[in-house]
Amino acid sequence: LVVGIVNNYAYLSFNVGPTLLSWLEEHEPSVYARILEGDREGGGAIAQAYNHVILPLANERDIRTQVRWGLADFAHRFDRHAEGMWLPETAVNEATLAVLAEEGVRFITLAPHQGVRIRPLAATSAGRAERGTVGGWTEVPNGSIDVHQPYRWVHPTNPSLGLDIVFYDGPFSHEVAFATGTMTAEDLAARVRAGSVEGGMLCVAADGETFGHHHRFTERSLAYALPVAVPRDGLRVGTLASVLRDHQPTWQVEVQESSWSCVHGVGRWQSDCGCSTGGMEGANQAWRRPLRDALDLLRDRGIEVFERRGAKVLTDPWAARDAYIQVVLGACDRGRFVAEHVVDAGADVVKAHEALILLEHQRQAMLMYTSCGWFFWDLAGLETVQILRYAAKSMDLLVELGEDPRLEAFLDVLGEAQSNVEAEGNGRQVWEQHVMSARVDAQRALAVRHLAQNLGMNLDLGQAQELVYEALINGEGSPELRSLGGSDGSCPFPLQPFSPRRCGRSGAGCPTRGRGGGAWQRRRRRVHPTTAGR
Repeated sequence: LVVGIVNNYAYLSFNVGPTLLSWLEEHEPSVYARILEGDREGGGAIAQAYNHVILPLANERDIRTQVRWGLADFAHRFDRHAEGMWLPETAVNEATLAVLAEEGVRFITLAPHQGVRIRPLAATSAGRAERGTVGGWTEVPNGSIDVHQPYRWVHPTNPSLGLDIVFYDGPFSHEVAFATGTMTAEDLAARVRAGSVEGGMLCVAADGETFGHHHRFTERSLAYALPVAVPRDGLRVGTLASVLRDHQPTWQVEVQESSWSCVHGVGRWQSDCGCSTGGMEGANQAWRRPLRDALDLLRDRGIEVFERRGAKVLTDPWAARDAYIQVVLGACDRGRFVAEHVVDAGADVVKAHEALILLEHQRQAMLMYTSCGWFFWDLAGLETVQILRYAAKSMDLLVELGEDPRLEAFLDVLGEAQSNVEAEGNGRQVWEQHVMSARVDAQRALAVRHLAQNLGMNLDLGQAQELVYEALINGEGSPELRSLGGSDGSCPFPLQPFSPRRCGRSGAGCPTRGRGGGAWQRRRRRVHPTTAGR
């Protein structure tokens, strides 16, 4: 018996990564539309740092741009300002929280072990206690913080700023992630009832793919539990934003540098900490440190070029980088952007071209820090190869500007990383085998375009380049198409105009297709069912 058709997104707080939303908009428009519809009905969508960078490991400028780009992407798609933001892997430190508060983010969600001590807030006439405290600190070690109430983090140098933090229920969230397949809607409702307290809140956080992907048909359990079974027990299902409007914090909290998926803080994205997923017996992740060191070397070289060259062609290079997201989204005409940010834009086309190359280089230099490059078990994994392709693209753009990307210095450091798979070798060999072989230059793209025209297909250069890339990565297409790939070195750097609106697919990789799709994208959804006692 069908009792109703339910859009679960209308009842949940949820985030979908900007890069995944971009792909859905183009390839699954009906799904994309239902996600937006769910937010219009329930107002539960929250933003995400743009491309899932582990923010505590980023420099201050990248943290701020990641937050600003995430907020801008959200506003562009959902037509409103985001009140909350999901931090990739809930990775957090004081510097990250400070940027969030300064950029107007109202709330975040963390794991219970991330809070380390609390103290009461002094009440204010407005009811929100952010300017003073009463009493001393109380330690809350090992996840012992009371998750049935929100907390206030206060900016260390500007007490008028801060943000609310909701700590999700750890054991319940773990059950949902790994045992939902055996839970009916009534089971979920009973578990919510058991975990609730009078007048308190209960937040459960889980990967979106838990429902329907990891556990088939469990999205149906949610569809009955949220609007029917849970409210029937006298509990109110609400979004994080709506619950926080009714449950303002009365306690201040301090957090430690930490994340929800690494018991060693943020070691999973920089060291052989012992946390990994999958892999052979005896494998290690000592490759993580040289990988990050190599990317940091490239990033710092890029910053030097960006500041030196950008000062001559951009009125304010870093402000232009923050605003460049509007070009990526297609929300701002490129000509208008150039007029606003490029020095003597109307009189010097060369400056405009150089400025756009510099900005796209910076975009690729952030994409190369996408967290999944370190998350899994081996250097030669598809996620790690993908972020190295972003690094390659950023180098290509430096070369197009006539700058030396210092490839050999980069490879010397990367070469210190060793794959667990003997045949893959070290980082230099992974680069040569999996990164250079996927490079698509203008010569190959032009050849594909010519071939397509002979077959009656009308492709622009970017589309032709994408076809070559997909043939190289997937081994698909005709033998003639695949033969255009390879690494003959005839034209090593892409010379075609890039198109950031096309989901980053020029040159060194596509974040949603080929080797870079699949798990990289699916891990970018989070859902946060929240209930509150009446």
